[in-house]
Amino acid sequence: MTLLILAGSGEAKTLVRAVAAAGLDAVASLAGATRTPAKLDVPTRTGGFGGEDGFRGYLQSANVKAVVDATHPFAHRITDRTARVCRDLALPYLQVLRPQWEPEDGDTWTFIDREEEAAPFVRPGQTVFLGTGRQTLRRFANLTDCRIICRQIDPPTGPFPFPNGQFLVGRPPFPVAEEEALFKDLSVDWLIVKNAGGAPSRTKLIAARRLGIPVLMINRPPMPDADRVQTVEAALDWIARR
Repeated sequence: MTLLILAGSGEAKTLVRAVAAAGLDAVASLAGATRTPAKLDVPTRTGGFGGEDGFRGYLQSANVKAVVDATHPFAHRITDRTARVCRDLALPYLQVLRPQWEPEDGDTWTFIDREEEAAPFVRPGQTVFLGTGRQTLRRFANLTDCRIICRQIDPPTGPFPFPNGQFLVGRPPFPVAEEEALFKDLSVDWLIVKNAGGAPSRTKLIAARRLGIPVLMINRPPMPDADRVQTVEAALDWIARR
């Protein structure tokens, strides 16, 4: 069968590696959010499908028999569309969704649903570190009386959208000790992150806990009603059964 893996997460890389090692007929797809992504072990498409109609057409023309969605937990538009189209075409669909983070002893987290809800918590003159990426940066436009630092993987292609902010370029992994040193150097007062889950990205939360920095945690968007697993191993079992 031709298996389509929607990639973009650490789980996707591991899954693709295992599928390739098993000799399965698979194609990976990357949305193109990162300009220089790591090479995957199966043929890879980059840049999307041209909307819902284009995606539907690709599934049919490429004779795709099953779809595994291992995108980022906040790639909800891709996930919603994929689940809907697969349901319409009666294609097996599975979402690989890692467990979300939960606060531990010593954490000071406030949960919010949208980026725009962060502003009331930040006092004038404070420094906010955004670990949310550049794609939703403009939703923080109401953070006007503070200093904003937004970390992203790729170098910026234009100026920061607000006069009170700056980009910080960095490529993971980010060890805990380095995150602590960075937050101290920047005098960070607030850390804002999306509840993406996963051990590699949790280092910034551990650093915030050790330094007593409060966290604004953006809740995950609603997920579609679909088959879902939390691990690569469970996804491989699902694939094997097909």
